[in-house]
Amino acid sequence: MMENGFMILEKYSFGIGDRFCRQGKAQLSALIKAKEHGLNITPVWNKSHREHTIIGTKPSDTRKEADDAVAALQWDDPYFVDADHIGAGNVDQFIKSSDFFTLDVAEFIAQLADKVDIEAFVRKYKKYVGSLTIDGIEHPLEITEERIRAIASKFLLAVRQAGEIYRHIAEAKGSDSFITEVSMDETDQPQMPVEMLFILAAIADEGIPAQTIAPKFTGRFNKGVDYVGDVTAFTKEFEEDLSVVAFAIGEFGLPKKLKLSIHSGSDKFSIYTPIAKALKKFDAGLHVKTAGTTWLEELIGLAIASGDGLSIAKEVYAKALHRFGELCGPYVTVIDIDTAELPTIDEVEKWDGQSFVSALRHNQSCKQYNPNFRQLLHVGYKIAAEMGTRFSDALEKHEDIIAQNVAENIYERHVKPIFMEFR
Repeated sequence: MMENGFMILEKYSFGIGDRFCRQGKAQLSALIKAKEHGLNITPVWNKSHREHTIIGTKPSDTRKEADDAVAALQWDDPYFVDADHIGAGNVDQFIKSSDFFTLDVAEFIAQLADKVDIEAFVRKYKKYVGSLTIDGIEHPLEITEERIRAIASKFLLAVRQAGEIYRHIAEAKGSDSFITEVSMDETDQPQMPVEMLFILAAIADEGIPAQTIAPKFTGRFNKGVDYVGDVTAFTKEFEEDLSVVAFAIGEFGLPKKLKLSIHSGSDKFSIYTPIAKALKKFDAGLHVKTAGTTWLEELIGLAIASGDGLSIAKEVYAKALHRFGELCGPYVTVIDIDTAELPTIDEVEKWDGQSFVSALRHNQSCKQYNPNFRQLLHVGYKIAAEMGTRFSDALEKHEDIIAQNVAENIYERHVKPIFMEFR
């Protein structure tokens, strides 16, 4: 779908992370099931440069996975392949295969732009100084010239970097051939709604036709486990962000389909109901990235299969525990593991398949569920990659049970509570 010369992402979209590019059909089948129930969700297969590097895959592998799944299941609606969390140094390897680019500029936050540029930004937006009323936000935003300057000092260089990457991609592919997301989520401090307002103003100034914006929200969005934080505070912030986005679209001429994007959105069960209610309340769209929980469903399927499958799952854990620092290092900002709560290798070795599954599957009503065990295995996919054909052959051998778990996880635990509960 095109609008004003740009490719358009539909109202609801789902970023389907898949470490090993094996579960495309299972993932898509979950969205087909949603469609059969009257809900259209655009699939977006995403994989980052970091994941490709660790596993030894290429962006073209993700493209092939998506294209093959679409052909096999005769999906005739739009779909995309996301160059996830890319920057200027690695974008080129994704240009041919991707038609969705997540521009990750979080590392530039708090780096100062030129003073001249900051002051020019302040002059341009001084008209908002005072009390700004935005529909959907209970109290007016109180804006001062000093506040605008502080926001520009913190975020302007990051947005300028996003602009440079966007223009580089547009020159190579044509501006009408891809979706752009701006990501600022991988940082320590959340962006408050008033900051979001001027970040979006800067994005408009850069001429970036962003269709999704991924802020850092209040609370912890750790990999593969539930939200950690004040749900009431998150709900207020999320609703205010939706209001700011709606305001910015009209105020700054941003794309009409611009929407929020939640990264590490998998398994955030405690905030799914507030999100669903807010989407209905504001008639808003949303992009959700499921991180790497498909990889965990592969391990669950292998454990259920027992025999060689369970042996592989146990070996992954044993080696991950030995290499804890190496595996957790790249993810230190998005995991919280209490090592005292991790089972020993000897304990796990005695488990049957159901015990392994009970500890790993994210079922908070199960006494055996262990979020520390789950997080370590979440970042332990490098171990499986090093197994080579032994691991991939096991995935193929036990494809049916793995696919069933992958599809059920996406549909029952994510799609239904986020998009369908309050329709």
